[in-house]
Amino acid sequence: MSFLTELESRLTRYCAIDSQSDADSPTAPSTAIQLDMARLLEAELHEIGAAEVRITEYGTVLATLPATAPGPTIGFLAHVDTAPQFNATGVKPRVIRGYNGGAISYPDNPALTLTPEISPELATKQGHDIVVASGLTLLGADDKAGVAILMTAARHLLANPHIPHGKIRLAFTPDEEIGRGVDTRLPADLGVDFAYTFDGGMVGEIEYESFSADGAIVRIKGVSIHPGLAKGKMVNAIHLAAKIIAALPQHTMLPELTDGREGFIHATDMTGGSSEMTLKFILRDFERDGLAQKGEILRAVCAAVQATEPRAEITCTIQPQYRNMRYWLETDMTPVDLARAAARDLGLEPVSVPIRGGTDGSRLTEMGVPCPNLFTGMQEIHGPLEWVSVQDMAKATDLMLTLVQKAAR
Repeated sequence: MSFLTELESRLTRYCAIDSQSDADSPTAPSTAIQLDMARLLEAELHEIGAAEVRITEYGTVLATLPATAPGPTIGFLAHVDTAPQFNATGVKPRVIRGYNGGAISYPDNPALTLTPEISPELATKQGHDIVVASGLTLLGADDKAGVAILMTAARHLLANPHIPHGKIRLAFTPDEEIGRGVDTRLPADLGVDFAYTFDGGMVGEIEYESFSADGAIVRIKGVSIHPGLAKGKMVNAIHLAAKIIAALPQHTMLPELTDGREGFIHATDMTGGSSEMTLKFILRDFERDGLAQKGEILRAVCAAVQATEPRAEITCTIQPQYRNMRYWLETDMTPVDLARAAARDLGLEPVSVPIRGGTDGSRLTEMGVPCPNLFTGMQEIHGPLEWVSVQDMAKATDLMLTLVQKAAR
């Protein structure tokens, strides 16, 4: 069944809503604008007849599709926030109908071009309806494509109660992009046997392995004095920050130079001045030992720079973020096997590659709710070239519908 019109309408409507998260905010959700999306989804879930619809204290929208047949209780999740790494204010989604295989230009940024050479997956989408932004913002298909897929499938199931499925729980989370999408209360509030996030890319991807992740904050306190009187007295925190960045492995652990199963140390923020500086890093590896090693490298670099200037004060604090979901899923591959079987029923060959990132499923799995990640079709995420095929989203919608029926059987 074709869901193209509904998926396109939902995606373009959702993407136009600014719902960017903010890692520096202590609130939950981190930004009030995410609640604009939450309230819209709450209203739409009521309209399509979902049960037990509510917004939790931590900003997650929950809803139930009552069972029409015996089967496990399955959760489906997508996140409403968009990445803070690029402008997400004033998104103007555009639909390139019947894509002809050539270059896609951007009205608000004539210097920007999307081509199959830049994004090879685009070469396989001739004839598809491609959704992009206008050149000055990201699109937000990560993860509003997932939101649109869940809402479209839910509306279809509620409108067709003859379709057999067990109890389905929907969750639309905030703050996934900053690693805070899964509140400690969510597993109990969700109440499922297992779950899936629709937050993946290429058609056929069924992912059960993610990075393990830590976050690090390095604070540098120098010695401040008037520069005209600084000889032998000033300690410039900016210079020490530069030394730390320069001393980190430059050829083996930068994200722009790694792929596959290689991890990295990524400097994400540098703020402050000559008196005090704050550096933020994310540490990533697929194995616990590799992640711990990267933390030790960062600590050792900070200690070495500290030793060169004892008058300064340098601290390095590392906090866990999430762990590779494979550690738990490989002990029981039932939800992965079910998704693979559903994909094959649709003529899709499942592809399971390690996610060079994390999802809400990483945290949920660690907290006792097995939760692989499924494709949405989104590509080139977190930047102005982000795009998604509506036809690929329709395949993801079909996957969800097929999966819940197989689980009931």
